[in-house]
Amino acid sequence: MTLRQSLSRLVKRRPQNAKREKPIVVDGARIKSGNQSRHRITLVMIGVCFVYAVIAGRLVQYGFRDLTTVASISRGDALLASRPDLLDRNGQVLATDIRTVSLYAKPHKITDPDEVIERLATVLPELDVRTVYRKLTSKSQFQWLRRQLTPRQQNDILALGIPGVGFRPEKRRFYPGGPTASHIVGHVNIDNKGIAGMEKYVDGQGLADLASVGLTIEQQLEPINLSVDLRVQHIVRDELAAAMQRYRAIAAGAVVLNAKTGEVVAMSSLPDYDPNIAGQALEKDRLNRMSAGTYEMGSTFKAFTTAMALDSGLVTLNSSFDATKPLRIAGHTINDFHGKRRVLTVPEIFIYSSNIGTAKMANVVGIEGQKEFLTRVGLLTRMQTELPEVTRPSQPKVWKKINSITISFGHGVATTPLQTAVAAAAMLNGGYLIPPTFIPRSEEEALQAGKRVIKTQTSDAMRYLMRLNVEKGSGRRAEVPGFRIGGKTGTAEKVVNGRYSSSVRFNAFLSAFPIEDPQYVVLVIIDEPKPAEGQHSATAGLNAAPTVKAIIRRSAALLGVRPSFGEDGSALLVSY
Repeated sequence: MTLRQSLSRLVKRRPQNAKREKPIVVDGARIKSGNQSRHRITLVMIGVCFVYAVIAGRLVQYGFRDLTTVASISRGDALLASRPDLLDRNGQVLATDIRTVSLYAKPHKITDPDEVIERLATVLPELDVRTVYRKLTSKSQFQWLRRQLTPRQQNDILALGIPGVGFRPEKRRFYPGGPTASHIVGHVNIDNKGIAGMEKYVDGQGLADLASVGLTIEQQLEPINLSVDLRVQHIVRDELAAAMQRYRAIAAGAVVLNAKTGEVVAMSSLPDYDPNIAGQALEKDRLNRMSAGTYEMGSTFKAFTTAMALDSGLVTLNSSFDATKPLRIAGHTINDFHGKRRVLTVPEIFIYSSNIGTAKMANVVGIEGQKEFLTRVGLLTRMQTELPEVTRPSQPKVWKKINSITISFGHGVATTPLQTAVAAAAMLNGGYLIPPTFIPRSEEEALQAGKRVIKTQTSDAMRYLMRLNVEKGSGRRAEVPGFRIGGKTGTAEKVVNGRYSSSVRFNAFLSAFPIEDPQYVVLVIIDEPKPAEGQHSATAGLNAAPTVKAIIRRSAALLGVRPSFGEDGSALLVSY
């Protein structure tokens, strides 16, 4: 049977009512497929255009940025948060941020570490080759090579065109005054975090926490004013440096304290350091002696013993004590440096600095009363202030009679010079113990923060005695014509090999002016002074007192203290 015949049979067998199938339209499928392809191509083209637009926009953005940011692999401000400027009380900059860059490497992108080191050494010859090689051959993704480059170093390294190295912008702390106020301002570490002084205090107030979460990025923080007067600070440091040289001392320090507010207007401790070179702070003898060092303050402590006796009501200015013979107790002999060998009144005990008379006044009050008074005026407890570098005074574990006697004239208790000045302010400002501060404070705020520790009458008596000591006693060399200075000398023997040495001394002069209504307390310490040319001894009256005089003479006008004038209007102040 042929093929034609087979097909004819199939046609005949098909039911007549069977529906015809619709033919397949091939051209419509082709059109639909073509439309989908065109849509895909259009989307791809739009995506490519968008990517190139973003790239072009970023290139334009980078074109308007400085070279430092362009060379970075991330936003520089994300690395280190801003720090607020530190200003003195008159708005002079003590610390500020400046922009810098640091060099980094991506070890996984470096093929020849030796060549990189060789080329970097042409710009940074002091690089430690072994350390850098170890970093460049490590398996890490990021390594610092050098922090805080100069602009010239950055440009020279950029010109080398070394693959795998780059720059990140950072902030560096700059101290325009250098060492002038270093122990107050403090310094930061390589990561711009405060590690000393008021820089550390600022971090402790929440700046460190904000920086850790990046909340200070892109924010210009408000500057912080300190209570320090940079002009007076310079004078204090300058006079201390001259005194150290003149008396060949191993160290010196001073503080100018507002007696009514507790504000530290100036404070210096030499040897000091340049906070722009933070590593200097770790060198020997660079500590802040004024708040972080404790010393037996010698006869300056007699001011507190006298105030204690007068405030107790058991002693008056008219009281007298027998100082004809040395005191002997527990195998020790207590004698006077320049003994009068007679009965002395309280004012005479003070101006002649009698150890015997002072010890007998302390004996009237008793051990417990003495301990309570010294605690009350803040000389036996850790001082509270913003400065982190504050140490705790030392005292005997058990107070015996011999301890009470030696402490009365400044041996046996070691305090910081700053808290000695603070306690002295309480003796002279009417009786209010005001915590010291390095932040500006009004008199109203000071009264709220302070507390009365002695009677008004006691404070009046102490002003009289301290003025008398400058007029007729050991403080005569502190007198400044035109200003009424009051003060007390202190010449303490230092302990050498476990014994007090008469040839190694720690000298101090504690003063206030104008003494009828003290505005400022000035304390100067000189550690291990030697006799100046033409002198045969090195007592506080010969070196610490003249240094106080020089500081007051130069700074009184800057502090707003006017000289005294005569009744006819003529000036009593001589010309310098």
